[in-house]
Formats: sequence, structure tokens, C-alpha cells
Amino acid sequence: MRVIIFQSPGRPASQEISMVLEAVGISSELVRSEHGWAVVVRESDAAAADAEIHEYGQDKAAEPPEPGTGSPRLGGAFVGILFYVSILIAVAVLNQVSAYGVDWMAVGEMRAGGVMSGQLWRTITALTLHADLQHLLSNLAFGSVFGLLAGRILGGGFAWLAIIIGGGLGNFLNAALRDPAHLSIGASTAVFAALGVLVALALRPPAAQRAETAMKRWSPLIGGVLLLATLGLEGERTDVLAHVTGFIAGLLVGGLCSALPSRLLASENAQFAAGFAAMLLIAASWLAAIALA
Repeated sequence: MRVIIFQSPGRPASQEISMVLEAVGISSELVRSEHGWAVVVRESDAAAADAEIHEYGQDKAAEPPEPGTGSPRLGGAFVGILFYVSILIAVAVLNQVSAYGVDWMAVGEMRAGGVMSGQLWRTITALTLHADLQHLLSNLAFGSVFGLLAGRILGGGFAWLAIIIGGGLGNFLNAALRDPAHLSIGASTAVFAALGVLVALALRPPAAQRAETAMKRWSPLIGGVLLLATLGLEGERTDVLAHVTGFIAGLLVGGLCSALPSRLLASENAQFAAGFAAMLLIAASWLAAIALA
């Protein structure tokens, strides 16, 4: 007489149990059942098979997670991209038509002298302004890629809050190192801040994923610097220092983000609050720019 010793809705789980039993010399058969797939054995082998399945389950539960499984991907990454694209396009249109009678470029560009005299909103508003369509499309493309990757790690809300803060801090550092007459616009400072955030997060992985050698340990930083050199140090109108300061600011902000507890990152309310804070920061900066122009 044969009895069912294990069953599951899907074939793979039952097939795995059947193979485990066969490996220890217990003959079994995989059959269809009303609940899916079942493993049947001789009645005389039932007790031994049950003990073997129980032991196998305990051993499997004690196995360490595979690399990468300890850091689940968080939600909101694509939503963050939609807001990023929408904001940049909206500001480009408003600037193009001089909406509300405002010279958006004049009131929002990063003027080093103005920033250092207290016009801190320019460090944020300048991130949303672009010189032409090519400039805009380039930052939309690279910003979406880096932002998506950061969003999969930190969640959309915290990722974009970190990117905007990093971009603003990068612009502030750029202003501090420049002549007061220096002007700068573009989301590229935030794009390289996003790259810096990604590098910082890669430099402080979960303990189970830490590299053993110094080369592997510092390879994210090496890769980030190479990307910075490849994407951010060329171009006729490229503000190289803004890219460098954005990257450095991203490293600093990303380092702080790596210490955020996983419970906070997994909270939908916390992600929403962080995303709202990011949008509020941009809106408040533009309101200040227009009101104090």
C-alpha cells in the first residue's frame, strides 16, 4: 500500500522532496493529486520518509540567504522617475514661454555670488533648468537610470530626497569654490550625486555581502570614479567642478542613507513622507526664487 507523504500546489517543490527521498534510498513516486502534486511512498517507508523530510526542512531553513536576498528591492522607483521627468519637462516649458511673466532662468540659475550671499534656493532651482533640448534629454536619460537604481535600493521616496539634497549640496560646494560671477544650470549635478549615492551604498553592503579583498571592497568607488571621468569630464559647456562636487556630495549623503534602518525604508508612510519632502523642497525653492527675485 502506498501513502501520500508530501504534496504541494506546484510540481517543483514535490519533485525536490522526491529527489531528497531517492537520495537516501527511499523509493518514491510523483503523482498528480486534487491539491496539485504529491509524493507517495510505501506505507512501510512512511515514518522514515517523514523524518527525512522534517530534517531536510530544518537544514534548508538554517542555510544562510544567497547574496542579494538580504536586501529586497523597495517600491516607488518608477514613480520617482515619473516625477523626475515631469518636473524637468514642466520647468523647461515654463521657462520657454516665460510663464507668469517670470524669467525662470534668471531667477533660478545657480549664481555663485548669490548663493554665497544667502540665496540658497538657487542650489535647488538650478537643478531643474537646462540650456537646450539636448542638455535636457541627456539629464533625463542618465538621471532616470541612476535614479531607478537608487530607488530599487532605498525606495523611491528616500532615493529622490537623497538625490535632490545631494545635488543641492553639490551646487553649494561648487559655488563656494567658484568666482562670484560663475553661473551653472542643469540636473547633471544631481545626476552625479545619484551616482555618488549608489557608490556609497555599494561601499557599505550588508555583512553577508561584504567583499573579502581590498580590491573588491573598493571596486564600487573605482567604478564610480571611472563613470564620473567618462560621463562628467567632457563636453564644451560641461561644468566639470559641478559634476565632481555633485559626486562628492552624493557620497556623503549616500553614506548617511546606508545607516537608515531597513524598517524605515520598508515603511510606505515613510517613503511617501520622504518623496513629499523632496517635492516640497523643489516647490519651496522656486517659490522663494520668484518671490524674492
